[in-house]
Amino acid sequence: MSELSPRSLRRLGEIPVSQLRHVGDKRTEALGSLGIENVFDLLTLYPRRYIDRTKRVDVSDLTVGEEAAIFGEVRKVSSRRTKQGKVMVEVVVGDDGGTIKIVFFNQAWRERQLQPGVMALFFSKVTDYKGQRQMTNPVVDVIVGATPEQRDDGSRVGRVVAIYPASGKAGLTSWELGGFIEESLKRAGPLLDPVPSAVLESLSLVDRTASFWGIHLPRNEEEPLPARRRLVFDEFLRLQLLLALRRRRLEESATGISHSIEVSDLDVGPGALVGADSSLVRRFLSGHKFSLTRAQRRVLEEIAHDLASPLPMHRLLQGDVGSGKTVVALTSLLAAIDGSRQGALMAPTEVLAEQHLASLRADLAGLTRPDPDVLAGERPLAIHLLTGRVKAKERQFVLDGLRSGAIDIVVGTHALLSEDVRFKALGVIVIDEQHRFGVEQRAILREKGRLHSMEAADPDLLVMTATPIPRTAAMVVFGDLERSVLDEMPRGRLPIVTRWARSSDAVEDCWAHVRSEVAEGRRVFVVCPLVEGSERVEATSAVEERTRLALNELRGLSVGLLHGQMKGAEKDEVMAQFRAGELQVLVATVVIEVGVDVPEASVMVIEDAWRFGLAQLHQLRGRVGRGSDQGYCYLLGEPPSGDGEARLQALVDSTDGFALAEIDLALRGEGTLLGARQRGRSDLRLASLQDDEELLIAARDVASRMVHDDALASNPQLVDELRLFVDEDEAGYLFKS
Repeated sequence: MSELSPRSLRRLGEIPVSQLRHVGDKRTEALGSLGIENVFDLLTLYPRRYIDRTKRVDVSDLTVGEEAAIFGEVRKVSSRRTKQGKVMVEVVVGDDGGTIKIVFFNQAWRERQLQPGVMALFFSKVTDYKGQRQMTNPVVDVIVGATPEQRDDGSRVGRVVAIYPASGKAGLTSWELGGFIEESLKRAGPLLDPVPSAVLESLSLVDRTASFWGIHLPRNEEEPLPARRRLVFDEFLRLQLLLALRRRRLEESATGISHSIEVSDLDVGPGALVGADSSLVRRFLSGHKFSLTRAQRRVLEEIAHDLASPLPMHRLLQGDVGSGKTVVALTSLLAAIDGSRQGALMAPTEVLAEQHLASLRADLAGLTRPDPDVLAGERPLAIHLLTGRVKAKERQFVLDGLRSGAIDIVVGTHALLSEDVRFKALGVIVIDEQHRFGVEQRAILREKGRLHSMEAADPDLLVMTATPIPRTAAMVVFGDLERSVLDEMPRGRLPIVTRWARSSDAVEDCWAHVRSEVAEGRRVFVVCPLVEGSERVEATSAVEERTRLALNELRGLSVGLLHGQMKGAEKDEVMAQFRAGELQVLVATVVIEVGVDVPEASVMVIEDAWRFGLAQLHQLRGRVGRGSDQGYCYLLGEPPSGDGEARLQALVDSTDGFALAEIDLALRGEGTLLGARQRGRSDLRLASLQDDEELLIAARDVASRMVHDDALASNPQLVDELRLFVDEDEAGYLFKS
């Protein structure tokens, strides 16, 4: 593979792993099962830890009660069944300092993995058993296999060795992977570095060749740190360049609408004087029961600035549960109608869309707008629904009203973007609870918004989410959007009291409290993780729990059931009964996680709470305490892991969604947060949003400057690299100039 000219990442991606020595058909298939098909994939499989074999710790130095990592050779392995019928594998591991017994329960395959002669890293707590030190069920990294060719390879003995996430299923050891990577680096020669040297110097970053050698084949303990720093910067820079290019292309191709909105109207409070010529925004705020919070006022001024600009607004509105996002969204929609245009509110589910419709009609009741086609010269605001459940006759009425401009606001699901939907002049789109949308999906939405408006202009876009996202994650997930945050709760809103019922007495107290709240005329949610019981998963099912509660703890109360497998009409009927008080307790799945608003609901009981993510638990908790009564949340179940305990304790300790989001990021890592961000190779393999914020900000600044200065036009090598991380369609869009 070696050549004089530096190799680009693209060229590394064109070299199949089968070209490496000792990689035949079997190894090619094994690597493929790990997603490694070429040399680029191999070099971006990064070590998860290192062993400094120049500083060996003898087995004889191990202390009972401490966690330790030992590197040793398997001397003996055997297995037997215990009196309870469990398979127990016993392994004797030794080094120059002695031996230690390692025991595995219910892991029969360890006998095949850990044959005599295998050298591995074992990590666990050292315990005492009948006066002998031992480890039980440790984490194992096989470093050197038992085959003669692996045993004879002494090239990496006596120095810092990288440990890779080996796969027993694929039959690959960390030692083998390290060997393939070492061969790849040696044969690849110098690597092309498209990042300008001035950028590297300003940030004290090593060059690309040094970074790959330093992370995979370090000569000492210090070398991986600057290597990782450079590779992390590269991951962030590619993402931020793509986001900056998207923003620029949108600005260049945009045909925006300039809405006129008087900022002074935002200072109007309940009961303020309004005249016949007052704007809808002013009339709405004067008739609202609450004054704007300082945060709402600040965010609306940011939105007003966007709406007045000839460039279309692309803004994310983040606000914790109950922070007043709906008022901000309504004010934005009314600003569009003040400018003789229409608004659209999109929700992810039909249930939520129908709830939004009822809420909007209630909040905007009494507001009128000029209309020369009616006798009085004005008419009430027309707000209608468009979802897949709307019948043909009503659907046609809505379609006609959108085309003629007779409908001011339409509320719906993705049915709003069907081919037959046409607006006379679509001014503002609000998307509720679509935090899982990726950058590409939002670009499609904006494009369709323009195509579906006969005015052929880009509508302003406001994306709302009640799921707090850490600032660093938002810079990546929502890097194409400006960001506004509602960080203040309305006056009078009481923090929800959260209790973790860990004992049987605490669980009894929970159900007693439920009965007392119902006796006071309030409602209760009970959330379960499953719809039907499962033999494979031990979790409380909603169907079974509804029956159990109705016959036992909640006997005599009206207990309903709601889950996602019910038909739409059934769900609507159940929710209507719950709101009306005909049902006092609602046993449900997470179908009620988003958007369900029942002011009389004061208690949320979450069964097997450890099975839910922290953000989801916070969302569920936000379904209660939305009226004037104190809200309570009970967490039931004993987590089997430390992570589960940390999640539940965090929820007990804090009602701040943004603080919980930071904890969630620390517990779960970036993967789950960034799932819908991108496609293909652009995932963050090495970078940590929490640990590498400084590099993320630096990469964003560099990317913005390069795109603004047209620096990519003179750097075709970097453009070629960016093309690796997007599909062909988007590459054509981003790099057409």
